[in-house]
Order: sequence, then C-alpha cells, then structure tokens
Amino acid sequence: MERRATIKDVAEAAGVGVATVSRVLSGGSASPRTRERVLAVAAQLDYRPSALGRNLRQRRTGGMGLLVPDLTDTFYGQLAEGVLACARSAGEPVVIGSTGDDPEQESELIGMLLEQSVDRLIAVPAGDAETWAPAARAGMTVVFADRLPAPAAGEEDPRAAAVGDLMLLDGLSPAARPRPPEAPSVLADDRAGIRTAVRYLRGLGHRRIAFLGGPGHDRRVAAFREAVGAPVDEELVVFATGSRDSAYAAASGLFQSRPDLSAVVAGGNVLGEAAVLAARELDLRVPRDVSLIMYDDVPWAELCSPPLTVIAQPGRDMGYRAAELVLRSGGRRARGVVLPTELIIRGSCGPHR
Repeated sequence: MERRATIKDVAEAAGVGVATVSRVLSGGSASPRTRERVLAVAAQLDYRPSALGRNLRQRRTGGMGLLVPDLTDTFYGQLAEGVLACARSAGEPVVIGSTGDDPEQESELIGMLLEQSVDRLIAVPAGDAETWAPAARAGMTVVFADRLPAPAAGEEDPRAAAVGDLMLLDGLSPAARPRPPEAPSVLADDRAGIRTAVRYLRGLGHRRIAFLGGPGHDRRVAAFREAVGAPVDEELVVFATGSRDSAYAAASGLFQSRPDLSAVVAGGNVLGEAAVLAARELDLRVPRDVSLIMYDDVPWAELCSPPLTVIAQPGRDMGYRAAELVLRSGGRRARGVVLPTELIIRGSCGPHR
C-alpha cells in the first residue's frame, strides 16, 4: 500500500515548519505566499488532515495527549503519574510528549497530535495563546496544568485573572473557598505558597531575600515581589532558562554578585538543586551562611544535608484532576481548579546572623 502523506511531509516539501502547516490548514495566520505554497503542496501530496477539522467535530476519536516541558523533571513525572492513573481507570490511552519549554517544538507537537486525531489534551504550556489557536479551532479539549499560556499580542492576559482569583484568599474565613480561574486549568496556589515562605524567612530575621525563577514562573515571581514589598531589589530577582546548566549559572552568579543576601527562594526543583550545588561549590554553608527554600517537594530534598525546607505542591493530584477535567468536559468548557500548597519546614533555614 502507498504510504499516506503526513503533516511532516507537507512541511518538508513546502520548506516550512510543521507548526506553520498546522496554522495554515486550520485557518490560522500566515503570509499569502506561505499559505498558497502550503495549500499547493498539500493538494499535490493528497494530504488529508484527519483531525484539523472534520473528524474532531464529527466524532469522538478517543485518546488523550500530555505535553510537559521535561520528562526528567521530578515534578512533571509526578504530574504524568497522576494523568496516567486517571486515564488508566477510564481505559484511555495517553500520548506523551516533551516540549523542552520551546514554543516552536510545542506547536509542532500540537499539530502532530491533531493529525493523530487526539481530541483531548493536558499541557504545561510553553507557548502563547497563538500557539494554542489551532487546537481550539480544531475543537480539541485542552486543560492546562501548573501554568497558563502567555497572551498573544493585544489580548488580555489569562494569567492576570488567575492571580486575581488567588488573591481572594486574603481575608477569607477558613470555610471560604477561592474562586477558581476562568481558564480550563489545574493550578497550585503559588501566591499563598510563596507568601508563606517569605513570611517565614522574615520571621527568622532575613531581609535580603533572593528569588531564582525560570520558565513559566510568572505567578511565583509576582507573588514574591508582592510578598517582599516595595521597593524590590531587582538584583535579587534572577532568572534562568529551563536547563540545569542555566540554573546553576544563575544560582552561582547570584551568590557571587550579592554576597550580602541571606536567603533564597528557588522557584522550582531544578533551580533548588542548582542553588544547593552552587552553595557547596562556593563553600557557603546552609543554613549558617544562606537559608534556602525550594518550590516543589521531591524525594531528594529530604536526603540533602541539611534536608531542604520546601513549598510542596500536589503534583500527582494536579495531573489526576486535570485528566478528570478533560475526560468529563463533554464539549463543555472545563472549570478551573486551584490546589493548596504547604510549607514543609526542615533544616535548610536558620536565623539571620
């Protein structure tokens, strides 16, 4: 039998990326010349997209996709376990992809999942709203986990609404519940977690507190700035890319450029690992010379010497709840869910000397 043309074949023949083909065939933005070339190649190769329109709208194909930035990251592994557990109980297959926190790679994976008729997707997004437009136009049900996509140019930021919803926690009675964000998502209460960590460090006498951030940490950075209050010392807010090398460089540079800092909040477990390694290389004693709090409770955190104080978020539960949302949506807009965080105090924080 003759092999059926794929979206990748069209992209190669047209000299464009898979993401561009996906946008053109789903009615998205592209230059007239590019659109004409892609459509001509698609017709020449007799390419018939199975999910970019007709199939997803006319029938439920089954199957669920999961896109995460890094399959080796412990937190995303926990999230994937939750998704797989829920899918297994429902008898649903799961296609897993790693985006590398690269919007272009994420866009290509979305196009491939659409081609494979995957009609439901859970994602930790790397790209903006434009990246996710083809999925929406094709009728795919998408639930975001851990974070929300950035807005496209000129659009309202959906993350701002999420932050505003999380801020309703202030002043509420214990019986009250925060209103979940409107976007279909399952998020941790980053603001409460960061705020509690900063207050704990302040209670130990720390004033020069730094934050190590990475991709997708917008809400955590905003929460940190709010918690420390104005004016914020911008030299103490440092960012890395998603790689471990970048995280180590950011942590090491922070310690060397600001020897006066006394505490660090690491925005994720890769950044926390980098801070531990950099402190060790620079002969900084934890917690005597610098106190450290890490966002994410991962198995190795308790095995460190001293064990790390962490802001724990329920990774497995987050994945399970996201899978429940995407399975039960039935074409309806899924509701957002906000899950609590917890400060687990161990041995990596001490009084400021």
